[in-house]
Amino acid sequence: MGKRKSRAKPPPKKRMDKLDTVFSCPFCNHGTSVECRIDMKNLIGEAICGICQESFSTSITALTEAIDIYSEWIDECERVNTLEEEAA
Repeated sequence: MGKRKSRAKPPPKKRMDKLDTVFSCPFCNHGTSVECRIDMKNLIGEAICGICQESFSTSITALTEAIDIYSEWIDECERVNTLEEEAA
């Protein structure tokens, strides 16, 4: 004899929200002006401001998202600023 099937429903699947691909520029502070592009063929990620034309490019992996490129740009800006403050 077989077991009876339970009536309990499986828990609903969690949906992942989409991550942002447009950010504010750290130089001109214009909101939604930085666009991140990912070139998987050449493994290069690039963040470009449409207003002040500042740009940042970095090497990427298969798991890299646009937010990762922007975060690296912000981290690099902070690192350069702290080096300039220490030198002064």
